[in-house]
Amino acid sequence: MRDYDEVTAFLGEWGLFQRLIFFLLSASIIPNGFNGMSVVFLAGTPEHRCRVPDTVNLSRAWRNHSVPRRLQDGREVPHNCRRYRLAAIANFSALGLEPGRDVDLEQLEQESCLDGWEFSQDVYLSTIVTEWNLVCEDDWKAPLTVSLFFVGVLVGSFVSGQLSDRFGRKNVLFVTMAMQTGFSFLQIFSKNFEMFAVLFFLVGVGQISNYVAAFVLGTEILGKSVRIIFSTLGVCIFYAVGYMLLPLFGYFIRDWRMLLLALTVPGLLCAVLWWFIPESPRWLISQGRFKEAEVIIHRAAKINGIVAPSTIFEPSELQDLSSQKQQSHSILDLFRTRNIRMVTIMSIILWMTISVGYFGLSLDTPNLHGDAYVNCFLSAVVEVPAYVMAWLLLQHVPRRYSMAMALFLGGSVLLFVQLVPPDLYYLSTVLVMVGKFGVTAAFSMVYVYTAELYPTVVRNMGVGVSSMASRLGSILSPYFIYLGAYDRFLPYILMGSLTILTAILTLFLPESFGIPLPDTIDQMLRVKGIKYRQTPSHTRMLKDGEESPTVLKSTAF
Repeated sequence: MRDYDEVTAFLGEWGLFQRLIFFLLSASIIPNGFNGMSVVFLAGTPEHRCRVPDTVNLSRAWRNHSVPRRLQDGREVPHNCRRYRLAAIANFSALGLEPGRDVDLEQLEQESCLDGWEFSQDVYLSTIVTEWNLVCEDDWKAPLTVSLFFVGVLVGSFVSGQLSDRFGRKNVLFVTMAMQTGFSFLQIFSKNFEMFAVLFFLVGVGQISNYVAAFVLGTEILGKSVRIIFSTLGVCIFYAVGYMLLPLFGYFIRDWRMLLLALTVPGLLCAVLWWFIPESPRWLISQGRFKEAEVIIHRAAKINGIVAPSTIFEPSELQDLSSQKQQSHSILDLFRTRNIRMVTIMSIILWMTISVGYFGLSLDTPNLHGDAYVNCFLSAVVEVPAYVMAWLLLQHVPRRYSMAMALFLGGSVLLFVQLVPPDLYYLSTVLVMVGKFGVTAAFSMVYVYTAELYPTVVRNMGVGVSSMASRLGSILSPYFIYLGAYDRFLPYILMGSLTILTAILTLFLPESFGIPLPDTIDQMLRVKGIKYRQTPSHTRMLKDGEESPTVLKSTAF
């Protein structure tokens, strides 16, 4: 009985059809790059201070001293959330008293910004922060918006796979692309923060769903050798291209509503791809729709200039994926034995920490010294060499050492940021970008590593639980950045420390490089540093009735 790859081997690996699929599916990921990070500029918080109404009768001196000063990064700046009580300073002004000379400002009573705020327009003309005053007592709402987006990503992660299995990869890809673009467009008309946040949640649902659908569609259509490059480099680099476009749009469009409008245009252009991207023949076969699958394969052969056999698929010959025996495994099996329990717990910690670092550093670019748009662009550009390095490491270096090296690099430079003198702020930016490089490389490798650690019977489940931990990390990441309002270096200290601790933890995971994938739980490689009972020499019967072969041994460590 031949499998799909054997049946379609006559198409070749890298013909015109495969190149079209590779680049068109990768291009469909571009809007994900800027939609996911657009909140960096949509919710940017410019310099602000309490508004003093023009109707208040104050002398020039008292108007200039109406807001108390505070220390920030070693320099005095106007307080963002307090002002001197206007009734008192208006009285002093009427009496002709001078601030600082006749009146001790430190003894004056203060009040909150009862008349709103004045926002600097040096960087942004308007953001959701300036429109709805999401500062001071309401400053928690901006990071909440980002977290709600990632909650949408979490929900989309749950439903996207099931939807594409039921309705087809192509249908779900384009419906969720329309969902992402459509709800982004509706955000332009948001009347308040609550409406914007709910729509952003729905954008998150669509964003991850079309990413997953494109990823699955590409891996199912492309051949074995191209499939690896597509999943490790293709979608990642095109995501980074979309991320690079974001600061370009943001630089020329400083109003948040017009910026959102501009960011929806590429999504509309992706609608044209409907006529060029086919449904997955593998999925059609699993649904028993062999004739439709044959039509797609014949068209692929024509595009590649190859004469296809008149009959490609024999229903009696192919395995019907939908009728395969389902394994009786549940999520509890990820904790059934001591070894798989340790792998699962360590994987959850690994994914969550990497996600906090990646999204935390990406969202923190406006807070770095220098131009916010240049910093965001650098944060996107640094991902491209990180993905290339990750791919090279996966080809030639053991997994544990690759992961640990990338995480040590990312974590250590983040801890050094606090040691940089204030006048060398460009060095701080360089260190943060190196940290982003390391964390991004680790993020790219962790998918492959996790899939290799789990056995076939629970592999999808194990990767799914780990991915869920990643989503939880992304939900928490805005609040790591929020801590920067209390101490500028605190987010870097926390992210750097967690990343280094996770790098050490990674060294205790089994090594899977060059070792056949395990099929059963008993074949899993062992976590380092834990004593296990001696495996009986005789063959044991597994839960599913199969015989357990000898446990694979890792040659490293």
